[in-house]
Amino acid sequence: MTSKDNRPPSTKTISRRRFLRGAGVTLALPLLECMAQKSVVTSSKILQPKRMLLISNNLGVLPKPFFPETTGAAYRLSPYLKELKEFTSDFTVFSGLSHPACEGGHSTENCFLTGARHPTSSGFRNTISLDQYAAEQLGRQTRFRTLNLGVNIDKANRSLSWTRDGVLLPAEDSPASIFKKMFIQGSAAKIKQRLHQLKRRGSILDAVSESAQQLSQNLGRNDKARLDQYFTSIRELEQRLITAGEWEQNPKPKTDQSAPQDIVDRALLFDKFEQMLTMAILALQSDSTRIVTLMVDAFATPVFQLEDKVKSTTGYHSLSHHGMRADHLTQLEKADRRQMSLLSHSLKVLASVQDESSRLLDSTMVLYGSNMGDANTHDNTNLPILLAGGGFKHGQHLAFDREKNKPLCNLYVNMLQKLGVESDRFGSSTGTLTGLKS
Repeated sequence: MTSKDNRPPSTKTISRRRFLRGAGVTLALPLLECMAQKSVVTSSKILQPKRMLLISNNLGVLPKPFFPETTGAAYRLSPYLKELKEFTSDFTVFSGLSHPACEGGHSTENCFLTGARHPTSSGFRNTISLDQYAAEQLGRQTRFRTLNLGVNIDKANRSLSWTRDGVLLPAEDSPASIFKKMFIQGSAAKIKQRLHQLKRRGSILDAVSESAQQLSQNLGRNDKARLDQYFTSIRELEQRLITAGEWEQNPKPKTDQSAPQDIVDRALLFDKFEQMLTMAILALQSDSTRIVTLMVDAFATPVFQLEDKVKSTTGYHSLSHHGMRADHLTQLEKADRRQMSLLSHSLKVLASVQDESSRLLDSTMVLYGSNMGDANTHDNTNLPILLAGGGFKHGQHLAFDREKNKPLCNLYVNMLQKLGVESDRFGSSTGTLTGLKS
């Protein structure tokens, strides 16, 4: 028996957005062979998967060499942006953006993708980050919902990724480990062991859930609300465990890239940054995930290599408090230019990879920025923000009021909508940014 399109049911194409529903559970299907078939085209235009690469240096860059002095589509590239000259038509630079009421100098580093207010206040709890919110809305479409990466990162205290409950998601700082997770297929015995572990975790969650339900019978309204939130987290984790089990049995993608060796010397900051950018692009290119975050923890970086055989005279944090000292400014400019150069190289790689009928860059939004507008003065306004690729109309400097900044979360709403998330609010947003068009 064949289906209506004259193909056997086992080879009928299934949409990548197809979900399984039943018994109150919604589960996104993993990548199956039948999803990759292109024998039937249901639209005159193939819809490309949308992706995000979100990068932040928690000490930012020197403001003056970063921001252009002119605005609009005919703006003149600033000294730093000249490092990206080859991709002028592929990125937009913004000024006059920040997170309202997100003040406190370095305390804002965990709020770059959340926009949570008053991070230094008593009892502060972070909110959900842009990457995790997008992953929630889109469902599980790839082996990894998101990848959260870090360079020289203080894993216990800093991260770009935060759950809905304001819990830190530790960043992965080992390129070798990331590569193994993405491309190295375990033996049948290892897979069986992993499935057993996942099943055992699920049974533990069932026991915890039952105990918590018994407890809730004697709780007041507020405590019940908190417990309901806890139940929601448990249900979400249960669904992730089930889906993880499905992916464990799926073959991993192949790559010609050699497995990397971790760089343990924290002084080699930019070598580590380049290596992690390579892992991020490999993850997007192999469709292992469509959302990647990457925090460069400059605050935790000691004396570091500026260029061949030349090291900074002090740690990155001390260097950022330059006090207008010429030697500090010279070193910071070298560090900033190296960041811009690495970003340019990443855009070049993304532009060189063909994704279906277009460049991978055209389907990947690359956000570069910081929670610091000026680390020297602990200023958290007028943040350095650059957005490349992703199908937007670029090649401009969108300048907003540098005294009364627009919410950075407005840009995040633009990005969410481009990603396919039907949302008009996120964090402290008041809408979308005007001037940024597809």
